[in-house]
Amino acid sequence: MTIIILLLLAYVIGSIPSGLWVGKLFYNIDIRQHGSGNLGGTNTFRTLGKKAGLAVTIMDILKGTAATLVGTLAIFESAPIHPLLLGILAVVGHMYPIFAGFKGGKAVATSGGILLGYNWPIFVILVVGFFIILKITKMVSLTSMILAIIAFIYSIVYYFTVEKDWPLIAIVTLLAVFIFYRHRANIKRIKDGTEPKVKWI
Repeated sequence: MTIIILLLLAYVIGSIPSGLWVGKLFYNIDIRQHGSGNLGGTNTFRTLGKKAGLAVTIMDILKGTAATLVGTLAIFESAPIHPLLLGILAVVGHMYPIFAGFKGGKAVATSGGILLGYNWPIFVILVVGFFIILKITKMVSLTSMILAIIAFIYSIVYYFTVEKDWPLIAIVTLLAVFIFYRHRANIKRIKDGTEPKVKWI
């Protein structure tokens, strides 16, 4: 029963629609009706500006971190469940939030939050990589997919050089699949040369 409660809690944490709530509470705007219609940080930046975009991105990251670490709370410490599994449920909640009609974000920031809670060095590498790659590509979508590949490579290298952590490989692979799947439309636009580019970096 405790495991079921943990899984549901992780999903609910991930389901918190940060972009929707920030938009409606502070700007009286439903960001689903603007830009790409997505609830993630990128569309929030595009629709509401830097402050709101940064706030939503941080909140989305922390959803993944909170779900990954919730199993360490004293009331749940006896439940034999891997923290990365809880993280995955948060990502599912972020992509298909119960509080926003099951139409959410693209899993990037919340996936990063999982890694922050489980293996923080890879999170730092990805954050630094994000700005470097974004500077080169000017496309958040392409940068996100490249980072998913980098995370996968890191998990393999980590397995053979530090610790044989196969759950990390499995979950990072699944996260990469999620990210590429959620960016299907972006991939098409990239091929067509119509993908929006950022101008602030």
